[in-house]
Order: sequence, then structure tokens, then C-alpha cells
Amino acid sequence: MNCEKYHPTYILIAVNAAVYVYTSIVGGNWLNTNLGAIPPIYQWNYEVFQGAYFQLFTSMFVHASIPHIVGNMLFLFIFGLRAEEMFSLPEYLGTYILGGLVGNVLSLAFGPNFLSVGASGAIFALFGACVIYDRHSVRQSLLGALVYAFFLLFLSGLGTGVNDLAHIGGLGFGLLIGYWIASTRKPHEQYSVRYKHPLYPF
Repeated sequence: MNCEKYHPTYILIAVNAAVYVYTSIVGGNWLNTNLGAIPPIYQWNYEVFQGAYFQLFTSMFVHASIPHIVGNMLFLFIFGLRAEEMFSLPEYLGTYILGGLVGNVLSLAFGPNFLSVGASGAIFALFGACVIYDRHSVRQSLLGALVYAFFLLFLSGLGTGVNDLAHIGGLGFGLLIGYWIASTRKPHEQYSVRYKHPLYPF
């Protein structure tokens, strides 16, 4: 059932890091990404509306600064490794990629002048899938998982300069897909958490 032997988390971290190195070299700035000097692989809603739909995908691997990518990769490391224990490789990658896409599509509501980068939506999708799957698989109330999920969403920094819709969209998709996966598995196929990580109490 699990995809630990493939280690998609490490691969995704490596890809994100490689893209950051690339944008830093091309943009001439290692601390902050110079979006005006790199190819249009970030999400600019105006260009997406004009047909650059690929930006909805590529922007998931672009980060705005060193703190941005370090923070995202830390959470990807924590929740990605947890997701590897629970899901198959297609489930893991489907949750990550589709969750990121859902968040980025929702971000189109900000209008044509909005620019966005980052893997937050995809990471929140993995997180949401983990917490809801966990609670469902051990037949416990889902309310605690939902409260914890949205509490972490709040702590992530909803507000100015943060793509709120990407976070919300990714988390919402993750919660739905995690619940669906748990519901379709037989009890003996479900994963039961035995070790409680201090950053992941559910």
C-alpha cells in the first residue's frame, strides 16, 4: 500500500531545490527570486487567462525566497514522509499535484494582475489527506482532525502576501481525497498510526 520505497518526498524536495537554484542563477539573486528575469514559469493570472495553463503546474516548483522554500520544504519533509506510509505512489503524487492545481485554479479568482509561486497548496493537500485518513482509519471523530487542519492553515499566515486560496484549495482537496481513500479501503488495508510525531498529534 505505501510508497516509502520510492521516496517521492525526497524527489520532490530535490526538484524544488533544483528549480530554485535555476531561478537564482538566471535571475541573478539567491535570496529573492527575480520573477522579471526568469522564464514565465510562475503563475501570472493574466497569462493563464491568455492560455498559459502550464503555469498552474510549473508555479508549484517556483519559490519567492530562501525563507519561502526552506519553510515549504520543511513541511513537505514532515508531512510527505507521513503520506508515504499511508498512500500508494499514484495516490501520493495525485494528491500532491492535483491539490496544488486546485489551489492554483482557485487563485485565478484574485484577478488578472495576481502573481503566485510556491508548493504550499500541494503540501497542504498532503497534510489534509494525512490527517483525515488517519482519523477515519482508526474510526475516531473527524472533528479533531478538521480543527487541527484549519488551525495549522491559520498559523501558516493567512493575510497579506500569502496566497490564501491556494492554501485553502489544497487543504480542502486533501481532506476530501484522504477521506475518499480511507472510505474505499477495507479495515485490514488501512494504516493505523502508532507513533505520534510532536508536530503531528493526529
